[in-house]
Amino acid sequence: MNKDAVVEYFRDLPQLTTSRLILRRLKKTDYHDMYEYASDPEVTRYLTWEPHPDLLYTLRYLSYITTRYRTGDFSDWAVIWKQTGQMIGTCGFTSFCYAHNGAEIGYVLHRSFWGQGIAPEAVRAVLRAGFLDLNIHRIEAHFMEGNDRSRRVMEKVGMTFEGMQRESMFIKNGYRTVGVCAILAPEYIRLSTR
Repeated sequence: MNKDAVVEYFRDLPQLTTSRLILRRLKKTDYHDMYEYASDPEVTRYLTWEPHPDLLYTLRYLSYITTRYRTGDFSDWAVIWKQTGQMIGTCGFTSFCYAHNGAEIGYVLHRSFWGQGIAPEAVRAVLRAGFLDLNIHRIEAHFMEGNDRSRRVMEKVGMTFEGMQRESMFIKNGYRTVGVCAILAPEYIRLSTR
């Protein structure tokens, strides 16, 4: 994985498509759809950020994000429900470790779309991009203790649970125990050729 190639990839972010979803770059015009889920305390309960307080906050956030795409410094896709064109979440890379050829992914989804296999569908598209387009060796994901839904998504896409890191993150005024799941490139290739 080459840093310059990764930056260039996200500067000109490719659209990813699945049977039910389109993953594309976030736009300022997504602010109503994003606010709908990003303001929901149940959606953000196990995330590192607080619910969005108002539409203006969401609009400003998306305005900022569009500047980061231009520099190749933002690696998240908007998850679009093909049937309606609604933005229902995001999925993408939260960090890269160039020295060890690894990355971390993250995702968030509108509560109305939980339990329908949509998060795993989006994550599979991002894993494919990571392993096949960016040549990453290891992709991991983290979940806060108690967020069993998120762990199930990770395991559904072939990630292996590696353990819990006790009180490893200080989030929302408290130390949180965080679980780690990961998948390696050879494991991904093996699963995708079944």
